[in-house]
Amino acid sequence: MPGVVCYFDQVSPYAWLALRDLARIDAAGVPLRLVPVLFAGLLNAHGNIGPAELPAKRACVFRDVMREAARRGLRFAGPPGHPFNPLLALRTCTGLVDEGQRRALAVALVTACWEDGVDISDASSLARVADELGLDGAGLLAAAGTAAVKGALAAATAQAVADGVFGVPTFRVDGDAGLFWGADRVDALLWRVAGHGVDEGVLAEFLGRAALAQRR
Repeated sequence: MPGVVCYFDQVSPYAWLALRDLARIDAAGVPLRLVPVLFAGLLNAHGNIGPAELPAKRACVFRDVMREAARRGLRFAGPPGHPFNPLLALRTCTGLVDEGQRRALAVALVTACWEDGVDISDASSLARVADELGLDGAGLLAAAGTAAVKGALAAATAQAVADGVFGVPTFRVDGDAGLFWGADRVDALLWRVAGHGVDEGVLAEFLGRAALAQRR
């Protein structure tokens, strides 16, 4: 069975919802690897702006997130302010090479941020979350400041861009060009892992058709 990569950034409320839903992927016996990437870097690379930068979309997104959280039985508190700078949280996760520890910290941080209202851009708050998992919060913060970890996050973000990733959360099946973007794509992801897919020839033919109109 192919494995799955999940690209995430804790700044996204949909990354929170996705990371709180990983048990469904586990239940299918699918190997899963989490890759922290900087959402702002994805936006810049693709010439895009974040949903929080459009007032109408910002209100719609958070209403949708709160509705989905309530449907799943999750508490929504939200961070003290949004957007916030997620670099420290992303770098601490990047510095963990053990997949189990990385996943535990990533889930704990989104939970603290979006369910408990913790400011995970604050070093002391982040260290406390790590310590509560039995990790070395101070050590993780020290590692997060090194050139090696900073470079690893930048490289992961650049590779994600090269792989076509433009938003978070995004799932990718190993060896597959197709991406699954959004916290609501787990069913489609599992369908693909089970061996189903689209006709790539039909897709290529459609994408090759000339546009009939252009937005002014």
